[in-house]
Amino acid sequence: MNIQQLDYIIAVDRLRHFAKAAEACGVTQPTLSMMIQKLEEELEVDIFDRKKSPIEVTPIGKKLISQAKVIKFNLKQFKEIADSARDTVDGELSIAIIPTLAPYIIPQFFGETRKRLPDLKIKISEIRTSEIIEQLKSAQIEVAIASTPIDEPSILELPLFYERFIAYISPLEKKMYRKDTIVASELDPAGMWLLQEGHCFRSQMLNICHKSENSMQVYEAGSIETLIRIVDSNGGYTLLPELHLSSLTAQQKENVRYFSGDEPRREISFVFREDFVKERLINELVEVVKLMIPSHMLDKRLSKFRVKL
Repeated sequence: MNIQQLDYIIAVDRLRHFAKAAEACGVTQPTLSMMIQKLEEELEVDIFDRKKSPIEVTPIGKKLISQAKVIKFNLKQFKEIADSARDTVDGELSIAIIPTLAPYIIPQFFGETRKRLPDLKIKISEIRTSEIIEQLKSAQIEVAIASTPIDEPSILELPLFYERFIAYISPLEKKMYRKDTIVASELDPAGMWLLQEGHCFRSQMLNICHKSENSMQVYEAGSIETLIRIVDSNGGYTLLPELHLSSLTAQQKENVRYFSGDEPRREISFVFREDFVKERLINELVEVVKLMIPSHMLDKRLSKFRVKL
């Protein structure tokens, strides 16, 4: 067994085609097929079901490929421990971010990291929290920006900022619209529009209202911007993350209401595997994110500061 064989089975799993996997790995198809067959013979199991088209991974093959990805990650970490002795931050980094944060973080994040870390190549993917957890565990990504806590013992969390929830209310909802501030316990579930299931933001909205989703209206596509348009066209209300305020028009900002009392908010953190070794890199990325976030959101106590509309 060798590292190349692990590369080959990972490539076939990703591409589901031996010829394409061989091309991606820079070898001939006979070489790749022979090396995978030798690995299967050594392990005395079939990793791939070659009778299916496209090729399928066997149940035991899924477990082996998952472990192969972790082994590759740990080998990379081994080298990076040595690299940490140098006074540079370079190489590659795979990051994920939840969809309800990406529009407000990613555009500026690319520019700032290029300025501060010019030798670092970053790949960013936009995925939901459940997928982030799975991809961290399987070493497909190294770091993510997500809403926490996520309560996974093998994943560490480094809080970045605390984002309030804001109510966005249609003028058609006359009783709610007349109020200067909103009390969470008074929210009417029948008029609330939600994101589709799977978004952590959806679960947080339900927790704020202390309601089940049975009587709520659910939009099944998953975009905050579209939820706003639905409220504008159909009435009702939704909840927005604070960072979305800058995207609203002047007219739409008239529909914003803050919560009174203990304002609901979400903690946003860097999350990463417990064996992640790039301490200096994480610290650099924390500073990058802090440049983009209003200063009051960096304080866990979140004073009664109001964003100017």
